Amino acid sequence: MRRLYCITHADVVIDPDVPVPDWRLSARGKARHEDFARRCPPVSSVFSSMERKAREGAAILAEDRGLVHREVLSLAENDRSATGYLPGPEFETMADAFFANPRDSVRGWERAIDAQYRIVATLKRVVSEAPDGDIAVVAHGGIGALLRAHLTGSEIDRSHDQPRGAGGHVLVVGLPASGDADGGAWRLLDGWISIDSFAVGADA
Repeated sequence: MRRLYCITHADVVIDPDVPVPDWRLSARGKARHEDFARRCPPVSSVFSSMERKAREGAAILAEDRGLVHREVLSLAENDRSATGYLPGPEFETMADAFFANPRDSVRGWERAIDAQYRIVATLKRVVSEAPDGDIAVVAHGGIGALLRAHLTGSEIDRSHDQPRGAGGHVLVVGLPASGDADGGAWRLLDGWISIDSFAVGADA
């Protein structure tokens, strides 16, 4: 069975004066990705969103494997540009509302149902275009939560989100043996697993 490893970026440098998509990994975030890269199962391709923190995490993994990662615009986090940076408590309130009202645009944020459709369609395209072998995608917690809800056939809900903290978790998805993304059912094998404890066989 082919596997798709959906990885959320780790710790970032939070800077209210910098657009959120341009935030970079912190020193701790980079160290966590470097450690994970040494333990990640073999992959034949690495993809990421175009947000800086995801690009940096993907580049670390790709370099360790002698690969060049590909950036995909539509792997971005749910669009929150209408509000921009929000302090911690206000952001958490907005995130709760985003998941609780998936068919509504809360304060101009992308609707959860639209973000879910986008990420599922994008990952299907990524899988269909990727070479044979397992695939790593480095992206964001919000879209990972929406993917998890889809894979489990559940309603959109924040209970599907990665554990609170500094990010850096993995969803393991079983794919059809064929290179055709629609050749069979996708199956959630495990998640969320911290990149700090993930190792070959963790999803067995």
